[in-house]
Amino acid sequence: MSRRIAVTGAASGIGQALARQLTEAGDTVIGIDLKDADICADLGAATGRASAVEGVLEQCGGVLDALVLCAGINAPSPALISVNYFGVTALAEGLRPALAAARAPRAAVVGSISGTQPVDDEVVAACLAGDEAAALARAEAVMGEGPQKLYPSSKAALAQWLRRTCVAPGWADAGIPLNAVAPGVVRTPMSAALFADERMKAVMDRAVPMPLGGYAGPEVIAASLAWLISPANTHMTGQVLYVDGGAEVSLRGSSVF
Repeated sequence: MSRRIAVTGAASGIGQALARQLTEAGDTVIGIDLKDADICADLGAATGRASAVEGVLEQCGGVLDALVLCAGINAPSPALISVNYFGVTALAEGLRPALAAARAPRAAVVGSISGTQPVDDEVVAACLAGDEAAALARAEAVMGEGPQKLYPSSKAALAQWLRRTCVAPGWADAGIPLNAVAPGVVRTPMSAALFADERMKAVMDRAVPMPLGGYAGPEVIAASLAWLISPANTHMTGQVLYVDGGAEVSLRGSSVF
């Protein structure tokens, strides 16, 4: 039976790979991206998010079988907070009623192994409070100190939002599993600059050791997301699934258990 599934970031990388896999499986994909998608919208802006929600609702007729939020950026800019956190959470909340109207709804987001790295606590707190203006203001200050904590902060905040939201009213009690895949290093257009710079590649390899299989292709992450939103996933919710070649285990070991 064909399902209607919305995928953000569908024009490239993980989102594109997932859209292809789902389409090949017979599902109808509603792709969302800045360009080259069924719905073109800037998820870094409130107007763009509202437009994306409206577009999805129009195309799915108010009933959405699954939602996968892949869109994200890693530019050293406060804008990544708007896209990686608020762009994800706003669409999840905006489309939740359409998910709840489906027979077997599913939702997933893309986190990151970087969410386990040092973060700026004020940025994370502002995100979780839903205060985008405060999060951006703090992000601007962090830029002056060095932007390296911004991306991890966006992904750590997203993981905490996931844990809070998955069992909140309207999610688990409406039969909607909500999970995340946290990749290690993935070969996508977003990571191309890191591979092109030998110094940055060396830093990346130290920060994200991947003893199993090395770097992943986007299709690997897409396959994990496809399972999380499949009818087979009936009881997993609130989980961050590390698809990272052993990076999270290498970095944190048994300390988190």
